[in-house]
Amino acid sequence: MDRLDNTIRPYAWGSTTAIPRLLCVQPSGEPQAEMWMGAHPGAPSRTGRGTLTEVIDADPERELGARAVARFGPRLPFLLKILAAGAPLSLQVHPDLAQAKEGYEDEERRGVPVDAPHRNYKDANHKPELICALTPFDGLCGFRLPGESARLLAGLEVDSLKPYVDLLHAHPEDAALREVLTAVLGTDRADMAGTVAEAAAACERLGGEYAPYAEIARHYPGDPGVIAAMLLNHVRLQPGEALYLGAGVPHAYLSGLGVEIMANSDNVLRCGLTPKHVDVPELLRIVRFEASGPGVLRPEAGPDGEEVYETPIDEFRLSRHVLAEGAAPRDLTRATPQILLCTEGTVAAGEHQLRPGRSVFVPAGEKAEVSGAGTLFRATVVA
Repeated sequence: MDRLDNTIRPYAWGSTTAIPRLLCVQPSGEPQAEMWMGAHPGAPSRTGRGTLTEVIDADPERELGARAVARFGPRLPFLLKILAAGAPLSLQVHPDLAQAKEGYEDEERRGVPVDAPHRNYKDANHKPELICALTPFDGLCGFRLPGESARLLAGLEVDSLKPYVDLLHAHPEDAALREVLTAVLGTDRADMAGTVAEAAAACERLGGEYAPYAEIARHYPGDPGVIAAMLLNHVRLQPGEALYLGAGVPHAYLSGLGVEIMANSDNVLRCGLTPKHVDVPELLRIVRFEASGPGVLRPEAGPDGEEVYETPIDEFRLSRHVLAEGAAPRDLTRATPQILLCTEGTVAAGEHQLRPGRSVFVPAGEKAEVSGAGTLFRATVVA
């Protein structure tokens, strides 16, 4: 096993206290948004043998296993994170694999620089993701039923929102959602600013189910994404609960600390709540205009004590082990690569003592025995 030394990303929306509290270190006063565990080229974890990227590149089959290399290529196909939202993240959506390949190849053909602010596709991969709450965690996920969105908007009593209310009542579900999102994001931002301000003031006044949108508006005054957010389900996860975000599902994280795992991709199309580029035509091509509940996931316990968060993709598999003092060690040896992350208590993983926020990389087939009293998340692949 390799103990991982991981980079913390200081994005502006990050909490100043949540990750330091987990790690039992003094806050620096700066936002600490994400701690990355994996071999992403932007911030690969460091080991005693070099970066995890260098370790894998030196002998992919030894580190990842033949099955994983045959299935996903000579790279770790997932990125594991601790995510700490102190303010709302951008409202966003991710492409499916075919859309990502098509979009990436198109921008490559047109010579759009990969670091250009208006570039949509940084790579040719999809980006399904899963967030598991470590604290109460608020987010937006998937479209509400159009009638529910109409009721919410109508309750604000803002005259300029009435056309959207009428559209939500007058059309089939997919057409209603498409037309309203197109109208909200397609209108000139300056022209929308007054509507957003009125809606934000009404949300502040009404509170209750409107409170999350009032908070969003405080961080993003005048942003049309405030109205777009009201088309989505608001969900509060309790510790141990999770959300799976598949392709085309609009979502945003609002607040809280969680373990996030995703396919190794940077492809994000933004819908609002951001000063960054919003490509409305491309966004409308990617979004799935389907109303659904947020689909809160709870882990399914297996006979060996492993609690698995089931998802429909193979690039990652996240599970949890809650270990009790004095219990027999658990053998987590697996023919695929693993990252083991402690989030509570103290866990012995081989020769390593893991405390909250500490992690190890386990090469495919390497002996992995764990014991102690604490909570351990296990990230691997299905191959």
